[in-house]
Amino acid sequence: MADPAVLHAPQPDGATAVLVFADGQVAWGRGFGAVGEAIGEMCFNTAMTGYQEVMTDPSYAAQIVCFTFPHIGNVGVNDEDTESVDAGAVGCVVREDVTDPSNFRSMGDFPRWLADRGRIGIAGLDTRALTRRIRRLGAPNVAIAHDPDGRFDLAAMLGRVRAWQGLEGLDLAKGVSRQISESWAGDVWQLGSGFGTTDTDGQGSAAARPHVVAMDFGSKNNIFRTLVKAGARVTVVPAEATLDTIMALKPDGVFLSNGPGDPAATGAYAVPVIRGLLDRDVPIFGICLGHQMLGLAAGARTAKMFQGHRGANHPVQRLSDGTVEITSMNHGFAIDGDTLPAGVEQTHVSLFDGTNCGIEITGKKAFGVQYHPEASPGPQDSFYLFERFVGGLGDRS
Repeated sequence: MADPAVLHAPQPDGATAVLVFADGQVAWGRGFGAVGEAIGEMCFNTAMTGYQEVMTDPSYAAQIVCFTFPHIGNVGVNDEDTESVDAGAVGCVVREDVTDPSNFRSMGDFPRWLADRGRIGIAGLDTRALTRRIRRLGAPNVAIAHDPDGRFDLAAMLGRVRAWQGLEGLDLAKGVSRQISESWAGDVWQLGSGFGTTDTDGQGSAAARPHVVAMDFGSKNNIFRTLVKAGARVTVVPAEATLDTIMALKPDGVFLSNGPGDPAATGAYAVPVIRGLLDRDVPIFGICLGHQMLGLAAGARTAKMFQGHRGANHPVQRLSDGTVEITSMNHGFAIDGDTLPAGVEQTHVSLFDGTNCGIEITGKKAFGVQYHPEASPGPQDSFYLFERFVGGLGDRS
């Protein structure tokens, strides 16, 4: 039997897109980007800039982003601000219609860019009200659809979103990870010259750099650029890389990347590898999902958060000296700080809600943070983490 809450939801004139929530509520708007339907968990992001990076961050796989900043898309898009080729959010919700781009770096408009990538956008919604709903009720499962003719089967959409299992227990890292190992040659971006390159063939200066093997669980490209900036030579391996594969590359250190989904699900195959690295005293640095899986490998537990943390203005306190870092975050799971075993120290906490934002394993060169130090929200509050990791690789004592 069809759900009456959906059947009686009035469709306004001119509505070409719709959100259908798992509880039967409906929100109408104006569609842009790709035509079609997608299902995901809706979250909100408070950043005022960086919508292109957000939409291409693999950590947003199977998610629909509600942007709290109203003027999304107005500076257009370009080829340099993409964090991944195919992965990222399945859709976005914005307050205002996207206007023609106005920015000297723009190479195209946001709606066409979304359409080319099969991503759906919906405009004209009260994003503040949607954000308050998420804060009050938690992150909902939602179907988003766009049809220029305004034709939607709401009851069928409701059935599909209710049948979707959600993010808890879902391993998404395998689907967004690189499938082959590769050397990373991209250097940091400079205005006017784009991305430089480093010599990674072993014939030049890069041969003397510490070798970091990065496990790709759905990484942002800028993380690898920042490792290079800190002085490393980087080889990226797939999420399911074995311990033997990693050790055969003779790493000076191993980096655990960000990524989407439930860390406990991804940890089914990644945690044994990380434990093997810890047993061999290989230095480790983890970010976001990688941080969570380092915690799992050390004996802690992770849990789904009520609403998650996503934005570019999250204050985090470093417990060693009380310093507050302004950080960029994107996560819906976190390490349960109450489950940290002996020998694992909590190093950072969120000043918003006190959740764990950093750990360090006693007696090992292994640490992780929940936030994204490469995203430069501070703008350089957290670069020291990369310097600490790469700078300590020359001494394995």
